[in-house]
Amino acid sequence: TKRRTKDLDQIQDDLKPENKTRLVNLPLDEDLPGLGQHYCVECAKFYIDNETLVRHRHGREHKRRLRDLKEPAYTQKDAEAAIGLSTDNGKAVSSLFGPQSLLALKQKNDATAAAETAKPQQMDVEA
Repeated sequence: TKRRTKDLDQIQDDLKPENKTRLVNLPLDEDLPGLGQHYCVECAKFYIDNETLVRHRHGREHKRRLRDLKEPAYTQKDAEAAIGLSTDNGKAVSSLFGPQSLLALKQKNDATAAAETAKPQQMDVEA
């Protein structure tokens, strides 16, 4: 697309201290607005002058981007875990969200509840 901006995971990489200092201190570039000297790292945009950059930082678009960047980046590991694929030391582990695991979880909860209801009765007998 014509106005494609960086994705959030790419911007989170740019926010690391070593990358941020490199992006803030760019050399002069005649092809960029403001010669590339006024850059908002969080939004990945160049501005014509410092006043416009300051106005942008007080705006809704910038604040929304900051809120979105507070969440951790979505990784391939998260995607695999969402569909039930995960590994433990190279061996496949059954899904945590499948119907079998839900049945096992229900059985475990029922057993725990039964054990808890049995304990008060035993205490009454001893007292």
